[in-house]
Amino acid sequence: MFKRLLIANRGEIAVRIIRCCREMEIEPVAVYSTADREALHVQLASQAVCIGPPKAADSYLNMPNLLEAARATGCDAVHPGFGFLSENSEFARLCTECGLRFVGPPASVIDAMGNKAAARRLMKAHGVPVVPGSEGRVDTAEEAVRLAEQLGYPVLVKAAAGGGGRGMRRAYSADELPAAFRTAQAEALSCFGDGEMYLEKLIVNPRHIEFQILADSHGHVVHLGERDCSIQRKNQKLMEEAPSKALTPSLREAMGQAAVEAARAAGYQSAGTVEFVLDGQGHFYFIEMNTRIQVEHPVTEMVTGLDLIREQIRIAAGQPLSVKQEEVRLHGHAIECRINAEDPAADFRPGAGTVSFLHLPGGCGVRVDSALYTGCTLSPFYDSMIAKVIVHAPTRLEAIRRMRRALEELVVEGVATNAELAHLILYHPDYIKGAYDTGFIGQHLDELLKWSAAGKENP
Repeated sequence: MFKRLLIANRGEIAVRIIRCCREMEIEPVAVYSTADREALHVQLASQAVCIGPPKAADSYLNMPNLLEAARATGCDAVHPGFGFLSENSEFARLCTECGLRFVGPPASVIDAMGNKAAARRLMKAHGVPVVPGSEGRVDTAEEAVRLAEQLGYPVLVKAAAGGGGRGMRRAYSADELPAAFRTAQAEALSCFGDGEMYLEKLIVNPRHIEFQILADSHGHVVHLGERDCSIQRKNQKLMEEAPSKALTPSLREAMGQAAVEAARAAGYQSAGTVEFVLDGQGHFYFIEMNTRIQVEHPVTEMVTGLDLIREQIRIAAGQPLSVKQEEVRLHGHAIECRINAEDPAADFRPGAGTVSFLHLPGGCGVRVDSALYTGCTLSPFYDSMIAKVIVHAPTRLEAIRRMRRALEELVVEGVATNAELAHLILYHPDYIKGAYDTGFIGQHLDELLKWSAAGKENP
């Protein structure tokens, strides 16, 4: 097992990894930008190294500085967390060349799965259902229009190197498609430095279902059930739950088997996520594979009892999985709410500032992953997510009630958050019934904001 591990990230995921390292008797080494000098992950680590100024490009994305920090502190492994360099094959390759174990899949797998168009072709070749679309890259808007006529509208323009909802636009007609293509391509070039695009038939308002997988270097692959991530805005997830109310036992088995096959086809190692869309007729389609730990991994941890960060580190150290497929059991129901420093009433405008007072919820079945503390400063340079509230209960209805109570206890003063919006969603009849899809926020946001403005905590 590793002696010392560098955490190439910040915020709550850095804190999460530090805690796991402590329990595994591995020394955690943090990195930080000058904006994060007083951050919680810096205070909790055994050592901390400043890697640059506030801008991510100069610090958390600065590969030479990260590798030098690992070398200078005598680390033998690097955990990238999520975001930043977690799916950067060049960084994974450089870690290996520097004698460091990258806690994630091999660089070749990141390359294969990072190009969404190539991943789609690989899955299709191995019998995993994929959304109808282009067989390869689409280079021009004119080419996209010709292909869309064959697929039928609506269609989805997607960046091959995309992720997180970026480099993606919908088009409902031939008139809309050229502008959608150019906008998506420009965003892809800006965000990923890669303008390769492809086209898919748009499955209108599906359920977004993802399966957590684990794969080691000994040929073992398991799935740990699904997470329903359909509560999202502009392709950004807001809430997740497990298991999904939309899946029957037979459908869960079929999708789980497809997820395992996808991981085997990719030669995967580490923790990863296979993402599907599920239409109203029970047909599911592969959309992408995330080659890293997910923001919403605690949902799966709550229903399985497994520590996914620990499994990642064990796999990176060459150890076999600690669980076999037949030993995986889902217990009860879990829900996660992402708490973002943003104002839903002002078009979700992100905010920064000082947290003047903080009270985190607790009690039976409640977990909070966060790097917040009273007096901490939220920087404008990074993602607006500041906490994740996760609950677990024997049934879905009990989990909903527990999450309502937890959010009522949450107090974050000094910055605006989306906590009230999440609380109101938990009272919406469609959410309570589980009758929702990816169109939920678009359909009900105005209604929810009116409830909020009226001060109606219990609609």
